[in-house]
Amino acid sequence: MQPRELIVTERFVVLQAQLGEWDNLNHLLVCVQTKQAVIIDPFDGHFWHDVCRQRGWTLNEVWLTHSHWDHVKGVKEAKEIGSDSICVRSHAFERQRDWDGEVDEEWTHEPNSHTELSLGNLRFEAHCTPGHTPGHTTFIGEGIVVSGDCLFLGRCGRTDLFGGDPVAQRRTLHYLRDIMADLPSSWLVLPGHQYQLADGQTPTSMSIGDVLQTNEALLAVDSDQAWAELPFLAFEDSMAEQARRKRARRA
Repeated sequence: MQPRELIVTERFVVLQAQLGEWDNLNHLLVCVQTKQAVIIDPFDGHFWHDVCRQRGWTLNEVWLTHSHWDHVKGVKEAKEIGSDSICVRSHAFERQRDWDGEVDEEWTHEPNSHTELSLGNLRFEAHCTPGHTPGHTTFIGEGIVVSGDCLFLGRCGRTDLFGGDPVAQRRTLHYLRDIMADLPSSWLVLPGHQYQLADGQTPTSMSIGDVLQTNEALLAVDSDQAWAELPFLAFEDSMAEQARRKRARRA
C-alpha cells in the first residue's frame, strides 16, 4: 500500500495512510529541504520507515496527539528501527490516564494554549486540546491542522473513555474554532479517523472553511441543549464500561 499525497510542494510534503482495524489515519510530514520527517500517531513503525527509505527521507521524530493504543501502537517499533535517532514527543497530561509509554520530550503547557515546534525549516504549533484525553494535542502550521481524535471532519471524539471530559472538550472546541477562523479557509484539517459525514461522504481531509461550516460538534458548542444532544460524546460499549470501572477503582 502506498500512502496518499495530500500536499507536495518544493518545501513541504504531507502523506496520509489508513492503517489497522480501526482505520487510523497516520500523517507523515516532511521538510523537503532538509529531508527530515515526522510521523504523527504511528500505527505501524515499519511501514513509515520503509516509506521514508524509499523516498530518501530520514524519519527522526514521532509526535503523538494522544496515548490511546491505536495511536501509539507503532512507536516502539519506530524507535527500535530508528535507534537513538528518533525523538518521541507527547504532552505530559497524558500521564493522568495512567499511560506509561516511553517519551523523549513531554510538553507541559496549559490546556488551550500552545508551544512552538519545528521540523527542519518548517514551523508548527502544538496546541493542548483536552477533552478526548487529558493531554490531547493538535498540530497546526504550514497549511494543515492535524486534529487527531479531538476533532473529526463531521464531529468530535468521544469523551467517555478514561481521562475524557465533556466540559474540557467543549472548551477545547471553542478554542479550536476561534483559532481556525483566523487561518486561511483553504488549509486542510487532518483527523485521526475517517467517519461518514451527514451527507454520506467519507473524506479523509477537508478544508477549514468546510469544517467550520458543517462540523456538528463545532456548530453545537454555543448551545447547552445542542451540546447535550450530540450522540457521539458517549457510547454504551465495552470501552465505556472499562472506563467506568477504572474511574470507580480510583475513587
